[in-house]
Amino acid sequence: MITLKVNGQDHQVDVDPATPLLWVLRDTIGLTGTKYGCGIAACGACTVHMDGQPTRSCSVTVGDVGPASITTIEAVESKAAKAVQTAWQKLDVVQCGYCQSGQIMAATALLESNPKPTQEDIEAAMTNICRCATYQRIRTAVDEAARIMEG
Repeated sequence: MITLKVNGQDHQVDVDPATPLLWVLRDTIGLTGTKYGCGIAACGACTVHMDGQPTRSCSVTVGDVGPASITTIEAVESKAAKAVQTAWQKLDVVQCGYCQSGQIMAATALLESNPKPTQEDIEAAMTNICRCATYQRIRTAVDEAARIMEG
């Protein structure tokens, strides 16, 4: 048995320690907001926060998580997260929506660590792939979220 702290709750999971965190979140715990995209940590659809850091859950095994606190899209609710969600809705960022939980998690982590990012900061942090190519709307929404956080 492995204990994972996910969204503020301890979960006892009986899985192989080599199982990717993504699959334990989705299939064992039932949190399906985190998406599978590529399986090689390239696309970012599976982004969660581990101790506040954006992490691609397809490339982390549950055996390597240890005592880290994991936050998924279902529970992200910081001031930055609320600003990002507001900006996403205001600017109608979503097209197909598949990558959006990972995009929101990446944007939230950026704004929590850097509430006034430059365009270069946004470019560097937002490396998730969007199949619909809504990159300009995503970048604009991150900038808008920063403005929302300023008040």
